[in-house]
Amino acid sequence: MKSVFVTVGTTSFDELIAAVSSPAAEQVLRSRGCRRLVLQIGRGALQPAPQHGPAFVREVFRFKESLAEDLRCADLVISHAGAGSCLETLEEGKPLLVVINEKLMDNHQLELARQLHKDGHVLYCNCSTLVETLQSMDLSTLKPFPPGQPEKFALFLDKVVGFE
Repeated sequence: MKSVFVTVGTTSFDELIAAVSSPAAEQVLRSRGCRRLVLQIGRGALQPAPQHGPAFVREVFRFKESLAEDLRCADLVISHAGAGSCLETLEEGKPLLVVINEKLMDNHQLELARQLHKDGHVLYCNCSTLVETLQSMDLSTLKPFPPGQPEKFALFLDKVVGFE
C-alpha cells in the first residue's frame, strides 16, 4: 500500500482531513507501507501542509479537472460516502474505505456505505474510528464491484435512498 488517495469530492469534510492527516493515522499508514498520501480537500477550511521527505510525501489540493489519475495511482482510496466518489473508485477497481460524515442530516451516505459494505465492496468507519480501522483492515476481503453497469448502481442508489 504505497499510495493512499483521500477524497472529499466537491464538498468539505474537514473532520476526515484532520483525522487522516493526524500523526496517529499517518503513523499507521506508514507502518502499512504508505509512502505517499494525497489529500483532495475540496471546499474545506483545513489545509494540511504538504510534506516532501525521503520516506513520506503528503500532497494537498482542492480540485482538479479529473481525479482519474489519482485514483489510478492509489493502492487505497479513503473517501467520503458520496455516490459519485464511491462509484468512480469502485469502477477503477481500487480498495475503498468509506468514512461517514456523521454531521449530515438524513444521512443517505451511511445507508450507501452500509449496503456497499454488506455486499463486500467497501470497508467503512467514521472519523473517530478511522485510525483503528486503518490498523485492523484487511483489504483482501473486498470483492470487486461489477464493472460498467452504472444503471445497476443507479437502481441500487434509488433503493438505498428510498426512491424505489
